[in-house]
This record gives sequence, structure tokens and C-alpha cells, in this order.
Amino acid sequence: MRNWFEYAIVLVVRALVRLFPRWISLGIGDTLGWFFYLLYRRRRELAISNLRVAFPSRTERQCREILQSTFSHFGRHVVELLIFTAVNIDQTTNFIEIEGEEWVKQAMAQGKGVMYYTGHFGYWELLLMVHALRFKPMIVVARTLDNPLLERLMEKIRTRVGTRATPRHGAIRVLLKALMNNESVGMLIDQHTQSSSSVMVDFLNRPAATTSALAALALRTGAPVIPVFALPLPGGSYRLIYESPVEPPAKNDPDPVRTYTQRCTNVLEKYVRQYPNLWLWMHRRWRVDAGGVGIDPKTAVVSPNTVVRKDVCP
Repeated sequence: MRNWFEYAIVLVVRALVRLFPRWISLGIGDTLGWFFYLLYRRRRELAISNLRVAFPSRTERQCREILQSTFSHFGRHVVELLIFTAVNIDQTTNFIEIEGEEWVKQAMAQGKGVMYYTGHFGYWELLLMVHALRFKPMIVVARTLDNPLLERLMEKIRTRVGTRATPRHGAIRVLLKALMNNESVGMLIDQHTQSSSSVMVDFLNRPAATTSALAALALRTGAPVIPVFALPLPGGSYRLIYESPVEPPAKNDPDPVRTYTQRCTNVLEKYVRQYPNLWLWMHRRWRVDAGGVGIDPKTAVVSPNTVVRKDVCP
């Protein structure tokens, strides 16, 4: 019943956003985000605790203002996906700017496949659609939604432009084959990874267990790794930013996978710090300390031994 209830809400919202002009529909997204901010108290308090540790110099009020903006942003993100299912595909690119297109072309010309990565940041799902229209579709690693009805809807949205999603289990083999065929693959690297292959890297003042798949595949295939982010602009338009490929570690690096993963994470952290309201603070990103001991994010504090990088911490 819960699955059907959630699915019904999404269908109602989709029907509404199809009736109104886009600017009104985005306002509906703001309202939707505010509703969830009030409704999900546990997620709200988890996010606040994450913000406190990431930005120790910010006040409680500032953290809550960031979080309110975060919920509004993700409400608009949901609405944008639903709008995408209704509009002509060619119309999507009318409100998109692209920066760093030259990095994509240079990477594709190498013939080794291209690896793109981002986080639950900005308009990451819209990013997949626009990239497929402007360049070519990706194969992406995606967590299967708990609600099978919504999962089928998301699959329909992604495959509309040729994007294919593969679950985490068995993803390495699928991605490796794609890269060997000079295809593009995409990954999100900002979720806790509980496996023997994960690596610990520094992310927003805390050690974070992170997938090693991105670095391991890049090192094995020689495929360039390009960070990409979708940011909102005034007036309801968006900018896709392709950063220059992340520099691989030196050949004599004693731990190349961790070094590569840390470099990729550093780029993501730069964007999260610059636009904190665009990142998904509401999930349990940090679940273990540097020694592999579980932590409670609700009671997490900055340890006296925590190294805060002054060049990036506001």
C-alpha cells in the first residue's frame, strides 16, 4: 500500500506540472521540498548534524537555512524529472549551458572510453539526460529504488534518451566491458560503501568509506576520469560543467587506488563547499571512523585530532 501511495503522489505531481508553465511547476517543487522538510524530522536532524561537522564555523541558524534550501532544491529536481517526461526531448537543451565541452571531446578522442562521475549534487539526473542528447548515452551505476513502481518510472525516464542503468552488484564487469568498447560510463561517488573493496578518504572533515571502482577501472583501462556537475542558473536554466580530467597517480604511488579516489573526492568536495545547498545532506555518508569503527552521525563532533583544511573550509 505504501508503494502505491508514493507512486500515486508522484503521478499527481506529474499531472500538475504538465498543466502549468515551467516556472509555476518549479514553484510546486519548492513547496514539495518544504513539505518534506517538515515531514521527515529524522532525516532533517541527521542532515543538520552533518552540516555542523562539515562547517564548524557556521551557526545553527545558518546550517538550518542551508538545509531548507537543500530540501527546496531537491523538490525542484524531482519536478524537473517529471517535466522531462512530458516535453519534447529537443526542447530540453534550450535552457542548458555547457562548460568544458572541450574536455569531453578530447577524452572521447582517446578511444579508451570515458568515465564520468558526480555526486548526489545539483541536478545529477538531468545531467544524464542532457549528456546523452549532447554527446552520447552513458551506462550508469544506480541503486535500485525500494519502491518497484517508482523504479520502473525512473527506468522509463532514463532510457528515453538511451541511458542505461546497472545495479551495483556485478557492475564492475558491465562497466569494464563498456569501456573496452569505447563507451561512456557514469558513477556517483558520495555514498557509503560497505565492502572489502572500499577505500577510506577524507571528505568534508571526516573519513568516508568510498567506492574504489572508479579509480580501479580507470587505472586498469587508462580511461580518462571527468568530474561533471549540473548547477542551476537564474531564470530556471542550468549549466553543465565538465572539469578537466582528474590527474592519475604516479606509477610509483604506493596506494594508487586510494590516491586517485581522494583526488576525485576533492573535486566533489570543492563544489559541495561552494554550493552546500545542492548536496544531499540527508543520508548517512559517514558510518565508520578511520579505524573502521561504526559512528553515530547524530552525536558526531569534530575531534581535536581532525585536520581541517583551511584552504577549503569556510
